[in-house]
Amino acid sequence: MTAQRVGVVGYGYWGSKHVRVLNGLPDVEVIVIDADPTRLVEAQRVHGPVRVATSLDDCLDDLDAVVVAAPPGAHAALATTALDAGKGVLVEKPLATSVADAEAMVELARTRGACLMVGHTFEYNPAVWKLKEIVDSGELGRILYIDTARLDLGRYQNDCNVIWDLAPHDISIVSYLLDEMPDETAVWARRHVGREHADVAYLRMNFPRRGVSAYVHVSWLDPCKVRRVTVVGERKMAVYNDLSDNERVRIYDIGVDALEPDDVHARPVSYRNGDIVSPYIQFAEPLLVQDTHFVESLRTGRRPATPGERGLDVVRVLASTDDALLPGSGRIETMGTAS
Repeated sequence: MTAQRVGVVGYGYWGSKHVRVLNGLPDVEVIVIDADPTRLVEAQRVHGPVRVATSLDDCLDDLDAVVVAAPPGAHAALATTALDAGKGVLVEKPLATSVADAEAMVELARTRGACLMVGHTFEYNPAVWKLKEIVDSGELGRILYIDTARLDLGRYQNDCNVIWDLAPHDISIVSYLLDEMPDETAVWARRHVGREHADVAYLRMNFPRRGVSAYVHVSWLDPCKVRRVTVVGERKMAVYNDLSDNERVRIYDIGVDALEPDDVHARPVSYRNGDIVSPYIQFAEPLLVQDTHFVESLRTGRRPATPGERGLDVVRVLASTDDALLPGSGRIETMGTAS
């Protein structure tokens, strides 16, 4: 089998992880691309004699595919260069920083017959697969709402706010769980430190077919690292905690029932308490699953599970949050599906 030559553009936080994973796959040759020579030296120190280049143009002809792990503002230009040359491309989230750029990337991939995939890593996470299995089974009953929290201290970005940086994960997870994209967003966001970008935000998304609202809290300014998704159903509730070592998903047999008491002074609800169950989940590193899937898509020509259209859907939601911060409704004009 001929080795797939994959260039990783950007040897930063995520780029270094992609290099590690891809470098460990059989029949994959990795080329690290970064304009900073010190990062290239670091890549060779950590990963051995990997090939390096200071720009994508310098090595594009030698590549079969490109992973774009540069800052979000550079995603569209880099991906466009690779797609225009007919290369398969995996772009870290978000796919682009505008709907127009994301649409152009999807169209270019279609016309060139090239694979375009977005790095929605949590859609390759076995714990999220299990959570979706639980939701789809009906065990929780009718879903009332979903709440997510993605909080941490630091990792401020220069070219996007906290919503564009962190919320793509939760928009991806929630729409994956519900098999639906939202049609409306409401947003509160505020900058507390720094000069430009909001570092704390709360989003509400409306999913009309399911009749479900989802609430997303993201922050770069929190003392506790939190990665949590809570699904509240009429019968049971489930919590996915990505930071848990051995119980990433828990199902709570608890709930609240509304009452119509004769006594107006009586408590208006009754509470149900039952068992807490944590199903077994075989761990697999989501980035390894994702990048392996990308390489397989390149080799087989099959459509990836998170194609460019999926990334475009999420970019549309992100763009609506920008609109929602201005006078207006935050309504999303053109929606795709979660498939």
